[in-house]
Amino acid sequence: MEIGKILYPHVSVDCVLLGFSENEFKVLLTHIDDREIEKTRKLPGSLIYKNEDLDEAAQRILTESTGVKKVALKQFKCFGSPKRTENEKDVKWLEKTTDVKADRIITVAYLSLCKLNTRLLALEKNQTVSWCSIDELPNLPFDHEQIVVEAIREVRNWVDQDNSIVFEFLPAKFTALDLRRVYEAIYNKVYDVRNFKKKMKSLEYIVPLEEKQQNVAHRAAQYFRFDRVKYNKLHSSLNY
Repeated sequence: MEIGKILYPHVSVDCVLLGFSENEFKVLLTHIDDREIEKTRKLPGSLIYKNEDLDEAAQRILTESTGVKKVALKQFKCFGSPKRTENEKDVKWLEKTTDVKADRIITVAYLSLCKLNTRLLALEKNQTVSWCSIDELPNLPFDHEQIVVEAIREVRNWVDQDNSIVFEFLPAKFTALDLRRVYEAIYNKVYDVRNFKKKMKSLEYIVPLEEKQQNVAHRAAQYFRFDRVKYNKLHSSLNY
């Protein structure tokens, strides 16, 4: 806690950083160093300062707890159930780490979609954070598991409104399988391979490249790229 800053005991911020790797969504969790509770990880989050803007608090808390800077965080939901703080051990841990008497706490959740590049994956080297599969989450404090579930639903809503969101999870060049896996994870369904490829070919903004995978045991797949300019032109004409 910064000297001279006073924490507000009833409002917190929790940040959900979602990435896609190895055919599944992964979320960034911070480690809890406290032998008195069985939970060892949590979402990056904390109480806000009394005179602090929420968006500023989200950026500060994320940087302080993970080292991540300058990511686009979007507020997506508030969680205010009285049951959030019904677990006595969770509350005692919070009071111990913040030196603030905790009661009912409303948290404002922020979401960021990430390409899991070398820089972000390297965060695990400091042994205070880790990328965890959303299908194999550890026992999380408060309602952090529910926040992750709601974050995935929010991503689905975003994609329904703006299909380009899907490419936030992909590298600059990707295969048809890479793209299909992201869709399957978002919508929790299996897509027919042939129909999916036909759909891809019909979309002008998915551009095939004169390049294929190298040094793979299976048949080398072709690479594609997302053309933002073409997508924006198409999207603007449809909304005209």
